[in-house]
Amino acid sequence: MADTFLDSTELVLNMGPQHPSTHGVLRVIVKLDGERVIGTECVIGYLHRGVEKIGENRTYQQFAPYVDRMDYVASVSNGLGYCLAVEKLIGVEVPPRAQAVRVILTELNRIASHLVWLGTHALDVGALTPLFYTFREREDILNIYEKYCGARLTTHAFRIGGLQYELYEGFEDEVRAVCDTILPKIDEYEQLLTGNRIWVGRLKGVGILTAEECKQYGVTGPMLRAAGVKWDLRKAQPYSGYEQYDFEIPVGQNGDTFDRYIVRLEEMRQSVRIIRQAVDRIPDGPIMGKVPKVIKPPVGEVYVSIEAPKGELGYYIVSDGSTQPYRVRVRPPSFVNLQALDKMARGALVADLVAIIGTIDIVLGEVDR
Repeated sequence: MADTFLDSTELVLNMGPQHPSTHGVLRVIVKLDGERVIGTECVIGYLHRGVEKIGENRTYQQFAPYVDRMDYVASVSNGLGYCLAVEKLIGVEVPPRAQAVRVILTELNRIASHLVWLGTHALDVGALTPLFYTFREREDILNIYEKYCGARLTTHAFRIGGLQYELYEGFEDEVRAVCDTILPKIDEYEQLLTGNRIWVGRLKGVGILTAEECKQYGVTGPMLRAAGVKWDLRKAQPYSGYEQYDFEIPVGQNGDTFDRYIVRLEEMRQSVRIIRQAVDRIPDGPIMGKVPKVIKPPVGEVYVSIEAPKGELGYYIVSDGSTQPYRVRVRPPSFVNLQALDKMARGALVADLVAIIGTIDIVLGEVDR
């Protein structure tokens, strides 16, 4: 399709929704001048399942497993955010033991999510080997989830008020073993990629988003930190006892695709640091707070957000005093961060567009909901 039949400089191209590098069913309408991108428009909704409306027609407990299906690469984080929101609404205090285990499972989930991102992003750019390496390490984390609650992908690990199950025998040792394994492997990924001239050439200076632009678009997570903004909800608004743990917030300088890669690698190292502290101090005690059998929160509203692997994941719930939420609204980081695609892509090449979509780290189940 062109503006004129002959001597046309603009071409409109559909990228997706079945294109492998759009990471799901994302359709990007790309306007091109030769190979140069002069504009993009995202068409979403191919995976829309009406999750928020389902939440308004289920009880608070019934809806909990549904949120695991949004960002299916980081199911545990989805569940944590929802449980925290309902717990705040009904005024339940989660026992210290449950909080420590929640931190361990959520940080393992952050590592697993970043591993999927790194492997698929490298594949998009043309490096096949890292995909096999990252999925090999991810298997060790999924094995822990499978032993704990029976699921590997859409992992429903938490209950409103605490945990679903008590820890199985050997849990702490297996978590420590994963921590010992993953750190040298991250170094191995860096040896493969960080100094690789093709990798550097494809990522450096591509998809730049400044700190000010991140704030304008509402971009959060590694994308915001790669632009030099030291903002992490685990430090800024601690939840689940994160204030007890010693860890750093990795930040970049240039806000480009390469810096986002470096930030996510360092985040995995910091997650290992948090897990090691948490697993050494899991207290004894109950795993569930005092939650009524039938949850009927008082009339009111609540918004709770957590630092999910992709950015700020928030839940807004309105209660009318019944057993079902009157209104459920999710603030998914993938959906909000995707807004910045057009800004990042303008002036880039078509090949760069693939790297830019990958660096946002979107999951379409979360974008469309």
